[in-house]
Amino acid sequence: MSEMKDMIIEVVERIFKEKVEKETVDLLEANQWAEDVWQLILENEIHQVAVKEENGGAGGDYEDLFHLYRLVGKYAVPIPFVEHTLANLILEFININPHTELSTVHLAAKPLELTAGKVSGSLDHVPWARYAQKLVTLATEKGTQSLIVVDLKEAHIENHTNLAAEPRDSLQFTDGKILASHPLTEEQHEFLTKLQTAATVSKMAGAIDRAYELSVQFSKEREQFGRPIHRFQLVQQHLAVLAGEQAISAAALENSIALLQKGEAGDEIAFARLKLDDASRIVATSAHQVHAAIGVTHEHRLHHYTRRLWAWRDEDFHEKYWKKQLAKNWLNSSNTIWDVLTKKKQVEHI
Repeated sequence: MSEMKDMIIEVVERIFKEKVEKETVDLLEANQWAEDVWQLILENEIHQVAVKEENGGAGGDYEDLFHLYRLVGKYAVPIPFVEHTLANLILEFININPHTELSTVHLAAKPLELTAGKVSGSLDHVPWARYAQKLVTLATEKGTQSLIVVDLKEAHIENHTNLAAEPRDSLQFTDGKILASHPLTEEQHEFLTKLQTAATVSKMAGAIDRAYELSVQFSKEREQFGRPIHRFQLVQQHLAVLAGEQAISAAALENSIALLQKGEAGDEIAFARLKLDDASRIVATSAHQVHAAIGVTHEHRLHHYTRRLWAWRDEDFHEKYWKKQLAKNWLNSSNTIWDVLTKKKQVEHI
């Protein structure tokens, strides 16, 4: 990363380290969120990092934003930073001006029905809808799929949460007015699924980073039979597993971001999502084994990360979605599966 990117990462991580304590994350359990942290983000204009300069932003790229998403996952920050910035990133992608009002995005669902500029239907698991003013989502009209923007005052909202107590609300629209609409090509829709998937992968990678760090720290502090538990072979085995999964997950994320930035993501985003889904299971298991009984208590921070890994694993464009997409692509390809996996024919062609 450039010096400027390093500085942005450093500033945001300092904010999260100083302001996001266990009690901050626990606010979600009481149906609250870290509004003071969100105000700091706004004051420092961190939410504008990837917004184009002509729209008042810093003109950053995907790499800038997804590294910040990783920090959100690493510190379990209870703010709608990912949702708001991703909504604006998507709007700019289809040449609609980004919003200053708090916005959220929801693409992985059955689209709403659009008729004569009004929208009807229901959506489940919409992140942070109760706090947002605008929603970016999908709608269909006469077989044409469009990206739409709707004022959430038009929706009846029922509050729900995911396993990590994060807001995941249900919305009902009845002839709601839309603020903007843009028809999507199949290629554009596919790209947007990759954007949202990369955002989820980034958060999950951050949560894995923290689960690994907590496990190493605990193994050095906790003593049994007069010595730190990290000296025991079984604990060392779990730490080695955690280190391996953390390294592979980080590499999968970095590779995906780099290719996405070049517009060459291909199937790599899908592979990264499948890897992170698998890693979330392995990391949660080994981290809780290292922590033993204390790791499942509410007083310890480990559950902030394992619960998020379990929740995020089942959200957005999840493992089943991408497995079906990969299978469909391969079945429709003239290449063999081995050729696709090794990219043999593409290399020979080049």
